[in-house]
Amino acid sequence: MITCTRILEFDAAHRVMNHESKCATLHGHRYKVEIEALGSLDDVGRVIDFSVLKTVVGTWIDDHWDHNVLVYELDTETVLALYNVPRKKDPFICPWNPTAENMASFLLSHSNALLESYGVTVARVVVWETPNCKAEACRA
Repeated sequence: MITCTRILEFDAAHRVMNHESKCATLHGHRYKVEIEALGSLDDVGRVIDFSVLKTVVGTWIDDHWDHNVLVYELDTETVLALYNVPRKKDPFICPWNPTAENMASFLLSHSNALLESYGVTVARVVVWETPNCKAEACRA
């Protein structure tokens, strides 16, 4: 088996509910995501075309997370406040606190579902929250 990785970037805001420091305040990041696909080589010699990873996973990220706010569903005050702000799309309401670790775990499982028909497995997702801080989720 061989892997290939596509890097995707997006801008989003979040607030980490119950954080003990400044991340408890609504703030934004320029996120970088690494999507690593695992599989056998096709007739062309690829695991998957890089553009498929960009189109399938990148479009999902653009539609749901890019220039949006990720907010924990239990963070009711922030959720209510966001619905009172004029916006182009609804905030992304998460069933989990929007930490880089939870985002990576979610993208790992969701990317596998999105790419199911392409014959690859997403083996690893890395979410870079800043140039110095990342979280990684891997298939067991």
